[in-house]
Amino acid sequence: MSKSLRIKWSIAGAIVACAVGLAAWPQLTTSRAPKVWGVEIKAAFPHDPSAFTQGLAIHDGALYEGTGQYGDSSIRKVRLTTGEVEKLERLSPSYFGEGIAILAGRLYQLTWQNGIAFVYDVESFERLGSFRYAGEGWGLTHDGEHLILSDGSPTIRFLDPETFEVARAIRVRAEGQPVSRLNELEFVDGEIWANIWYDDRIVRIAPDDGRVLGWIDASGVYPRFERGSEDVLNGIAYDADADRLFITGKNWPRLYEVEVVPR
Repeated sequence: MSKSLRIKWSIAGAIVACAVGLAAWPQLTTSRAPKVWGVEIKAAFPHDPSAFTQGLAIHDGALYEGTGQYGDSSIRKVRLTTGEVEKLERLSPSYFGEGIAILAGRLYQLTWQNGIAFVYDVESFERLGSFRYAGEGWGLTHDGEHLILSDGSPTIRFLDPETFEVARAIRVRAEGQPVSRLNELEFVDGEIWANIWYDDRIVRIAPDDGRVLGWIDASGVYPRFERGSEDVLNGIAYDADADRLFITGKNWPRLYEVEVVPR
């Protein structure tokens, strides 16, 4: 895990480690590793409050966003620090835009119930093609090799980015129980992170077998009493080059840079 996402041990934990001796330190860190994390806000930036955020990604230091709603779906390139929309391409009113991912110079955008994804050149937003998939489209990310798709169920599919065939699938489960409503996705340091629809938690998923590795509670970032019922947490973007993590939500007025911390 990268430096900004590492769990920071408390002073008390360090004192215990010294007491038991260096030989016991590896066992202590493993057995006491928290399974629930929180977030600390490092910075807040303006975000279009009319953007029904469905997908979020960082590419070459720039923020890209996919928005939803019939008649208002789009892909956008956004200036991160000001929230200014620098480039925008709208979908036909018959499509409800969903998650996005950027891989090998291409931007991929899902649609909700149309069973079709659109492929764009990431620089020009020129549409290069499309492909079909079974079921609904909710979240999209990639691991450098495959596109990774969620559809609201506990199943996550890995797609070949050239043929769009399903290479494999995993079923997400926490302590043996399936986890559904998996929404916007992001690949972070070898893990799949997923928003849970209508929940202020982010679930951390092992990409090999779907095991839940932990939960991130982001409920304190933008309190529910300050937002509408549909204005849910939905947007995770990790800038691996700069080691920065961003989150936002549907119709949120701010984009937050956050750090994951023990809870």
